[in-house]
Parts: sequence; C-alpha cells; structure tokens
Amino acid sequence: MDQTLSVTALNLYIRDLLDSQRTLANVGVRGELSNYKIYPSGHHYFTLKDSESSLRCVMFKSSASRLRFRPENGMGVTVWGRVTVYPRDGAYQLYASQIMPEGTGDLQIAFEQLKAKLEGEGLFDPEHKKPLPRFPGRIAIITSSAGAAVHDMIRILGKRWPLAKVRLLPVRVQGVEAPPEIAGAIRYANEFDVADLIITGRGGGSIEDLWAFNDERVARAIYASRLPVISAVGHEPDVTISDYVADRRASTPSNAAEIAVPDCREIEELLSAYELRASQGMRKQLNNLRERLDSCASRRVLLDPMTLVDNRRMELDRSRERLAAAEEKILAGKRQRFVAATAKLDAMSPLKVLTRGYAITHDEKGNSIRSAGQLHSGDKITLRLSDGSADCLVEDVRRSTT
Repeated sequence: MDQTLSVTALNLYIRDLLDSQRTLANVGVRGELSNYKIYPSGHHYFTLKDSESSLRCVMFKSSASRLRFRPENGMGVTVWGRVTVYPRDGAYQLYASQIMPEGTGDLQIAFEQLKAKLEGEGLFDPEHKKPLPRFPGRIAIITSSAGAAVHDMIRILGKRWPLAKVRLLPVRVQGVEAPPEIAGAIRYANEFDVADLIITGRGGGSIEDLWAFNDERVARAIYASRLPVISAVGHEPDVTISDYVADRRASTPSNAAEIAVPDCREIEELLSAYELRASQGMRKQLNNLRERLDSCASRRVLLDPMTLVDNRRMELDRSRERLAAAEEKILAGKRQRFVAATAKLDAMSPLKVLTRGYAITHDEKGNSIRSAGQLHSGDKITLRLSDGSADCLVEDVRRSTT
C-alpha cells in the first residue's frame, strides 16, 4: 500500500527536497518586477515574470534595507536568492537577498530616482540658491580630516585669502555613518553660526566612494542651510546630488577653495590700480583748478577792480537816461490825453452854456426846474447865471401850448 502523507508533511518534504538542491540555494533569476508592495513590517513582496511565466518572491526587511534604489513595477532586474516552499501555502517562491537592475547599476538607478524626486520638490531651483560672500571672514570645511582634499583646500585658502579663518568640522565621507555625520555638521555650522560659508566634499573615487554625497539626508541638510554651501566632490566629471542642491558646485576640492575666496594678489593689484587712478584723477583735477585760477588771476576785474565799478556806473547812467526819456514820453502822452479830455468836458459843461446868456433854475430845495409845469405862482426860485445867481419870486406861470 502506498504511503499516505498529510498536506503539511508533503509540503515539508518538498521543501526539504528543494533546500537540498545546491543550485537553488543561491540562484539568480532574470525577469520583470510586478505587483511590487512594501508592507509596514518592512518586508517586500513582488512577482518576477517574463513573457510566459511568473514567480512569487519575497525580500525580508534585513535584505531590503541594503537596497540602494527603489524597485518599481516594470523594471527589468536580476533577483538573487534561494528557492524553497512556504509550507503554509504549499507554493514555492524565491526568497530574495539581492536585486540588481538590468543594464544600469543599482547605484545609478538610485541616483536617477533621487535626483528626479528632489528636482520635483524644487531643491535644485536656481531661485533658492544663495550668493557667496565676496570676502568671507570665516569658512567651515566639512570633510575628512585624513584626506588629501582638506590639506589642499586649507593650503589654497591660506595662500589666496589669509584673512579668512578656516574651521574644520571633521566627518567621515564614506560608509553608512558618513551621511548622518555630514548632515549633522551642516546643521551644527548653521545653528552655532560658525562660518560665513561652508565647503563640503571629498576627493575622487568610485561611485560607491562618493555615495555619501548622493544621500537624501545630506541633500536636504544643504537645502535647509542658511549659510551658503559649496559642494566639492570628486574630480571634474563626478556629479553628485549635493552638487545639484548646493549654492555653488566646484569641480574639485581645490577649485572650491578658489571659488570661495578672492586672490589677495589680485585684490592688491586692483587696489593699486584704484590708487593710481585716484592719484591721476586728483592731479588732473588740480591742474584744471590751477588753470582756472591762473585764468581768473589774469582777468582785468581782479587786476583793476574799479574798472568793473566804473563800467557799472556808466551802465547805470545810461539806464537812468533811458528811464527818464521813457518817463517823459509817457507823461507827455498822458498830458496830451488829459488836455483833450479837459476840452471835451469843458465843451459839455453847463457853465459854458451860461456864458451865452442862458440860466439854470433851481427851486428852494435845489432841484433843477426843467418844465413850466414844475412852477406855480408865488414859488421862490434861484437863477444860476454865468457870473452869479439871483433869488426870484414867480408871479405868473405860462405854459406853452405847442
């Protein structure tokens, strides 16, 4: 009689068979990610498929924490791990220990993903970048104290601008401890105002060596920095996320030192040029003033001041003559108009009429008598003659009938 097994026993038996296969203990499977989900526990569940089949996969939190990029549905990858049976479901699956993107390394994928994310949030916007101080008095260098880069920067800073005080904030620039140390040093420099300018970076190396400056924590610390930040990572072809976020990117640490401060020799030459220009300008101005002074000193008004007074006196006499003539002309015209007006008034004067034998009659109240109707027998009137007047008594009034 054939042997009878429980479902659990059969699943465990098949699991042991699969676990005994060395090939399945660490196998790489190539396919496309699908249904990728990250659970609150930190475990990653997904399906790996090709054109004809699919394979259930799981990556536990301990392995997933080592991923340097964010897996996405549709991404072509190679998943390494062991194939075994999960007894509860009776289905075999791949327990992944590593996921490698196809075509491009995982670090490059992680770089592009973080770059796109931070760029979308505006961390690279030119409007946010702060200008560097022209003459920094204090400079903070955040890098490894053991590397050659820090010695190059300190040497160049001292040679170019010895007035600046350089403060080294030593951090690790490689390994898992490096990103939080770099970000913490940037926050420390801002909180305690230790400098006017920050330089952070390291010498060249592989993408793995430079990876601390592709960390999101470092990028956000640079973005939040109140102090201007120069990013100086690697050699000229190397570009990191820190370079995009920083206020200024330097191609090398030595170039960062050159960007950070002016060259004192150039400043001295500039000041000498300014001094020469100021001296030449002052001499030119003094020569112009001396020429003006000589010109003024040779003028007649200074050699014989009374000449000006005499000239002004003659001008005053001529002005007085012109004013007198104008006044006489105006008075003659007014006098002529006055005589004409007087003649007209005299011709129209009632007194002039009296000289021709006429008289003006007034009643006792002084009112002029113009009509016989105003008189009555017995009224007292006064006659105004050319050479006097006469008081009269009206005996009779005769009115004209025409």
